[in-house]
Amino acid sequence: MVSSLHRFAGTNSLNYVYREGKTLRTKFFSVKFAPNSHRSTYRVAVVVSKKISKSAPVRNRIRRRLYELIRVEIADKLTNIDVVISVFDAEVAEMPAAELKNAFKEVARELLMHTSPTRN
Repeated sequence: MVSSLHRFAGTNSLNYVYREGKTLRTKFFSVKFAPNSHRSTYRVAVVVSKKISKSAPVRNRIRRRLYELIRVEIADKLTNIDVVISVFDAEVAEMPAAELKNAFKEVARELLMHTSPTRN
């Protein structure tokens, strides 16, 4: 799980990412990201609506799975960026871990490519 230091507080900062951020999309989820010059660390949120599942435990399982992938795969490579992952397929809750990891790695590679400091 990602520590509370790296989580969003309130919806206004999410609104900024939705309004100003760039989007990367997969079959299961989309990733919106925007640089944040006011912070030295990254912030991340995973959004799973009730349209995906009416059951809170299913939505929470999806969130936990994605937060763990963020923590393991890219947390040490992110700096001052805000990231919002919006899930739009309930299959994420039940798909095999390896398949979810591969889908996430594709997006993570693109995200890191877009946010690397050496990029002009």
